[in-house]
Amino acid sequence: MIQKKNITAILLAGGKSSRMGTDKGFVHLNGSPFASHIIEAVRPLVGQIMIVSTNTAYDVFKLKRVEDIIRDAGPLAGLFTALFYSETTYNLVLSCDIPLINGAVLNQLIEGFDPETDVTQIQSNGKTMPLIAIYKKECMHACLYQLKRGERRLRAAVALLKTKTITLDPELDPHVRNINTIHELKEIRNELEH
Repeated sequence: MIQKKNITAILLAGGKSSRMGTDKGFVHLNGSPFASHIIEAVRPLVGQIMIVSTNTAYDVFKLKRVEDIIRDAGPLAGLFTALFYSETTYNLVLSCDIPLINGAVLNQLIEGFDPETDVTQIQSNGKTMPLIAIYKKECMHACLYQLKRGERRLRAAVALLKTKTITLDPELDPHVRNINTIHELKEIRNELEH
């Protein structure tokens, strides 16, 4: 298993959040912003945490914050930036729209990591999740290659890399739900209240 000190957790929080209408990292669930839930879940498992965002409001978390090297080029640019600035070989990359993420999910990912691969990602409900994944630092070269070709989709870079997919234990599936819209937010708030 990878040693904690050799892992940087990276929160990708640079999206436009057009469907939510506001920065998803600061949407509240159970009295705390999404970003706060994710940071607390990942903190015990990694050596350091970095946030990729142009929003200076994230400085409230007192973590290293970096801005996209290539602007307005989607999550692929966010991943490239994160890997470029990371000081560790292994990087646990998470999107900012998964506030229910917990240690059990993250441990399954870290324990299942295969050093022979470039990327180890989660699969939940038959869907691969490249934004709940561990990337080796050198994956930044594949990201840059695709960005130079005008590609913005993360999956396009992952397709070039040696990837392992871990099927999440079914009881953990709810913990990796993406919350992208006001409707999804209302749904999850209702579920948590009942």
